[in-house]
Amino acid sequence: MTKAEIQLIRSLADKRNRTETGLFVAEGHKLIGELLSSTFTVRKIFSLEGVFEGEKVEILSPKEMERISHLKSPSDSLALVEIPQEHFRPESLTSQLTLALDEVQNPGNLGTIIRLADWFGITQIVCSPTTADCFNPKVVQATMGAILRVKVHYTDLAPLLAQARTHDVPVYGTFLEGENLYSAELSTRGGIILMGNEGQGISEAVARQVSHKLFIPPYPAGRTGSESLNVAIATAIVCAEFRRRATCR
Repeated sequence: MTKAEIQLIRSLADKRNRTETGLFVAEGHKLIGELLSSTFTVRKIFSLEGVFEGEKVEILSPKEMERISHLKSPSDSLALVEIPQEHFRPESLTSQLTLALDEVQNPGNLGTIIRLADWFGITQIVCSPTTADCFNPKVVQATMGAILRVKVHYTDLAPLLAQARTHDVPVYGTFLEGENLYSAELSTRGGIILMGNEGQGISEAVARQVSHKLFIPPYPAGRTGSESLNVAIATAIVCAEFRRRATCR
């Protein structure tokens, strides 16, 4: 492989370069196999011998794979994939459960949340511009293929949530002063679940658009322990309760 190809692949760790080239990196034969069966366009595949075959495939040695991999333990294959151009329709918020992420900056957390959304049948996530990029190599790997099924959009959340509320779409957020998640009234149809930054929570401007404040209680009630939950774990708990209500209604 050429030096230019190596430089290109390594440069895609940076969001600016992903935006300029319109490409992102995916690694591992399972994920790449799913990509090949999806609507995503795979530009090129670099792999060890015997993993993939075809016109788009270039066979590399283990040492060469180690040079281009973005992972601590190099995988058996790496693909250059075109970033899909998704059009976000705000009106879709009225008819389904949607996740909104305000400044979630850890790639592992974002990847896990995308995977959770896929598990709970949530097909789109709306993020603030300062949330981690969903095509960051670490995020892509953490989604375990869910990035193929969950559409992730980036926009200014405060006006979007304000617009949603004018259409009577409930906006739920987690706060220490919120109502107990397990006794609060939750929508079994459309709604927005808003989750905040790992350290600061939901920003003030976005918090003003929350119509229902929720609290995930510790067990037993009033017990003194950890100050907060990891944002991905908190997202899982909230999504599970929403889906439980929808199933049991």
